[in-house]
Amino acid sequence: MKWILAHLLNYKTKVLGAIIALFVAALAWLLLGQGIKYAIDNGFIEKASQTLNNAMVLVLAITFVACLATYARFYLMTWLGERVSADIRNQVYSHLLSLTPSFFAELRTGEVISRFTSDTTIIQTVVGMSLSMTLRSIVTFVGALALMMFSSPLLTFCVIVAVPAVLIPIKVLAPQVRRFAKESQDKVADLGARIDESLHEIMTVQAYTAEESERMHFSKKVESAMKAAERRIHYRSSLIGCIMCISMSAIIFIAWVGARQVLSGSMTVGELSAFLFYAVMAGGSVATISEVIGEVQRGVGASERLYELLNARSAIDSPSINTEVNALQVLPNAPRIDISKVNFGYSDDKLLFDNLNIVINAGERLALVGPSGAGKTTLFQLLLRFYDPQEGTIYFDGKPINTLSLAYLRQHIAVVTQEPVVFANTVMENIRYGKPEASDEDVINAAKQAFAHEFIDKLDERYQTQLGERGIKLSGGQKQRIAIARAILADRPILLLDEATSALDAMSERMVQQAIDRLMIGKTSIVIAHRLATVQHADRIIVMDNGQVVGSGTHNELMKSDTLYREYAELQLLS
Repeated sequence: MKWILAHLLNYKTKVLGAIIALFVAALAWLLLGQGIKYAIDNGFIEKASQTLNNAMVLVLAITFVACLATYARFYLMTWLGERVSADIRNQVYSHLLSLTPSFFAELRTGEVISRFTSDTTIIQTVVGMSLSMTLRSIVTFVGALALMMFSSPLLTFCVIVAVPAVLIPIKVLAPQVRRFAKESQDKVADLGARIDESLHEIMTVQAYTAEESERMHFSKKVESAMKAAERRIHYRSSLIGCIMCISMSAIIFIAWVGARQVLSGSMTVGELSAFLFYAVMAGGSVATISEVIGEVQRGVGASERLYELLNARSAIDSPSINTEVNALQVLPNAPRIDISKVNFGYSDDKLLFDNLNIVINAGERLALVGPSGAGKTTLFQLLLRFYDPQEGTIYFDGKPINTLSLAYLRQHIAVVTQEPVVFANTVMENIRYGKPEASDEDVINAAKQAFAHEFIDKLDERYQTQLGERGIKLSGGQKQRIAIARAILADRPILLLDEATSALDAMSERMVQQAIDRLMIGKTSIVIAHRLATVQHADRIIVMDNGQVVGSGTHNELMKSDTLYREYAELQLLS
């Protein structure tokens, strides 16, 4: 709640306006009781029609003021709810972008999406509606209690005695509402994660005719979420029912006591009417609080789940800008890369790299070959600082990369993966992703160099064609050429290519390889290679196995001297 309050305080003017409107509306409604008292005692009892007319005008004027203030309160609080929800989304999303891939390996994307959608919507409702209603009810209750005391101290004493009884169910049941609200939201998040996973991989689901299995699995999760919701609903309904029962019983008893006072002559009918009006307002306020407290508890549960994301710490520390400026000079166009005495494993008890040492000269084209699990892709991840080694250091041109800010480091590296990433955007924006400030002409030139222009030109809207989620409108080879065009446009001094031509046919591969050859000029390039054509263009080949370098040299040298490479070449490159 402090976190949400901190966001609200960023808009102090609107918060102040909402509070003023809240007090004006509450006081105006409270004044109606005095209008009713005046109308009954001086209009009906004395049979003065002019007095009754004046009282009605007064009551209508008060009602008009109350309605205007209610509009202002509702508008401002609803706006604040939307604004705070938007700010929280921005804050949490911005933080998530700074977290390492290891975090997302443990928390499913669907659950994160659920927290962004359902949980922020709950917070929006709490701030925009529930919080406002709670504050209004508290002000109304306190004001009604004060005016009740003015009307009849004895009856007010009866109300005060009844208040603790109302607080008992709030004390006992509200924590249960909060607990099961959080559990219910967790179950809904599981649903979101399952939907995200199964629909993203719908082709695999349908190819293996697993639709019925998925339906059953999803149905079980739906029922699990329903059971959690039933427990939350039970406690929330019990809370509302108990408070309503106690409140109404107290009001009925107080009305009975007040009626006896009127009969004895110690109260007027107008005073009793005003008192009951205030008693109903006070009881209604308590009932409202009891009703919205469940929503507030849901909001607390939702904020806890979002706050967990915000409190997640990145496993990678990025030096501040000042540290970078003071300690480092700008990297050259093609830096030398030194991997020195590196020990790394995804878990501390099992190392993949044990005292790994590799030197990549400035401007060198290095190919990495070896069986799956040898550590080739992991090496790329270390160079990008998605992970840090447990021991040892990686240097770019003699500068430890852990002394570079992450943004500065990664702005020097262009990556093309074996499974190219295409966003649900236009062709133009997908290529421009590597260099947002690039002109349309630069984008088209990059596409031409990647031999992507020809197929792009045949799309319905050419470079403005929307490619769909994960580039579903493109073939694998077309996606690969879009990714290569992105890297060409970025024009960064270090290239990391994870078999960038793997999805291309023979003709396209030859053309794109020519583009890559031109792209590599003047750059330090590391290529994970599975094809002979890629290896033959490398200045040097490193053979890796089980996280170790087992051979190094040109293709011809390794074919003569390295048994593993020769077997690898015969089985994979020459097949």
